[in-house]
Amino acid sequence: MIFRSTAEQSPSVDFATALLTGVPPDGGLYHPESLPPFPSGFLEEIQVGIRRHGPDPVRTGTLVLNHLIGGEGGISLTALERVSREALTFPLPLTRISPSTFLLELFHGPTLAFKDVGARVMAHLLAALEAEPDGRIRTILTATSGDTGGAVASAFEHVPGTRVVVLFPRGRVSREQRIQFTTAGPNVHALAVDGSFDDCQRLAREAFADTALRRRHGLTSANSINVGRLLPQLIYYVHGWAQLPLDAPPPSYAVPSGNLGNLTAGLMARAMGLPAHDFIAATNANRVLVDFLDTGRFSPQPSRPTLSSAMDVGDPSNLRRILALYSAPGDNRPLLDPARLQDTRRHLSRHLSASSWSDEETEACIRRTKADTGRLVDPHTAVGMLALQAARGTNTGQSRPPGIILATAHPAKFRATVEPLIHDSLPLPASLEERLHEPERTRTLESTLPALVRALDDVGTK
Repeated sequence: MIFRSTAEQSPSVDFATALLTGVPPDGGLYHPESLPPFPSGFLEEIQVGIRRHGPDPVRTGTLVLNHLIGGEGGISLTALERVSREALTFPLPLTRISPSTFLLELFHGPTLAFKDVGARVMAHLLAALEAEPDGRIRTILTATSGDTGGAVASAFEHVPGTRVVVLFPRGRVSREQRIQFTTAGPNVHALAVDGSFDDCQRLAREAFADTALRRRHGLTSANSINVGRLLPQLIYYVHGWAQLPLDAPPPSYAVPSGNLGNLTAGLMARAMGLPAHDFIAATNANRVLVDFLDTGRFSPQPSRPTLSSAMDVGDPSNLRRILALYSAPGDNRPLLDPARLQDTRRHLSRHLSASSWSDEETEACIRRTKADTGRLVDPHTAVGMLALQAARGTNTGQSRPPGIILATAHPAKFRATVEPLIHDSLPLPASLEERLHEPERTRTLESTLPALVRALDDVGTK
């Protein structure tokens, strides 16, 4: 695959370069120049394999990765099978919660969140590309609104030749989210930024735009702004669809949405041939995407804190990738040109809708789901459930497509929110319980680039 920048001011690069550098020099995001369609019979082969051998994420991951990047940078099918086997050590089950509604449970990984898939696959892809490290230390700089930090820390913890620097908004992530990166190994450094997630993301962008800084620390990203984190997310879209009944029509996908990496991966899978009736972006009070689809205007806003904190994003960077994906071929106007935005919105709206939900509605959904089904869901998954229900409206007939809600996090990561709603204590998984008793290591950071430079130089001496 060849990748170009969404800012269109940098040379195109291959997958290995896009993975290793993270972001292009012009400050845009790497995006595939074209997406390879799934060949005839490819998806059906995965379906049949699941019916015969059970839903094995390793098999699905190997086939999807080989289709996307097989041979890139000398990565063989054998190497990709090893990447999948070492990264995808947990199930990705599709569970039915009503006759036509399913949860794709993406929270069974080591940090109990969907981002374990992309982060772990990316870590092993880097290892496959750098089979013979040159002795330099690579710094993985990542901004997190909650779950990315833990997933990246877990994926790269104790990996030789790497250090991880996590930028997170001080006081705006749950304790259970925070301890997953503040108690990690000695190569993981947590920086509590005085500001919002958007400030963290801005700092990361400014750092990557500083060529000398990038070279000095060997900076790369592990957010979904890195294609090495983004592309592996196609695996669970394919894996989820393949677990539907064989005669099921194309489903609706309800996607809890913040920085829009998860949604971008799904839309890319659809463009490659994954059966999809439509996509429903589920957002909280941070409704930049909803407003864009309503008006055709992209107006980033300061993020607002909510119960679904991992979605508290006021300037979602991956929207630029979605705009690039749905732009008309040969359109040379700037990506954010107002007239081009209107044209892109009309095209995108054929496949995507979005809705915004309040904390009060989210809480009510968590209570109702527990009372009606006995299931516990986290705030992000609850927002996804609300969006699917609203999109279906009064259509309760058998003709409506099945709905797949992406369940992005384990409710235990948000027990301070969930427990008062269900009037009961929520047992913690052992991996999280152990972290609660470990000392946290963090330092506070002003939301300025000079402060980040000093912090990077400091951790670079350790």
